[in-house]
Amino acid sequence: MAISNYADLLAEAHRQTEPQRLLFVLARAELPDNPDQTQRERFEQGEGGVLAPVLCVDKTLEELSDMAALVEESQGTGQEWDIAFVAALAGDGALPPSSEEAEQPLQRMVESIKMGSIENFLAFDRQGVAVSFH
Repeated sequence: MAISNYADLLAEAHRQTEPQRLLFVLARAELPDNPDQTQRERFEQGEGGVLAPVLCVDKTLEELSDMAALVEESQGTGQEWDIAFVAALAGDGALPPSSEEAEQPLQRMVESIKMGSIENFLAFDRQGVAVSFH
């Protein structure tokens, strides 16, 4: 199944035989350190820049409903973000992985995003539309 929005992601996660815990890293678009004029201009036009992780969380499928709920929950932190990177962590048997089991994979995910290695994650904007990077 092609995942084109956040609802598709949740539907696909519910279809998996192993219970899932979803890992989220919310990132904000920023100018890189010491940007040149071209980088500044592109960033002002909504292009380019770097994605800096600002929040991370793991959730079971039962804790998730729609993108609006995720956005609302994140607003309580005071952190602004532009892109939600998501990965799934499969459970073993009848139970999804615990938050403790998700901690290390979530931290590896944050580090990967900081390094610009985002190809293994799904990405969504704040409206829940899948985003691809070129």
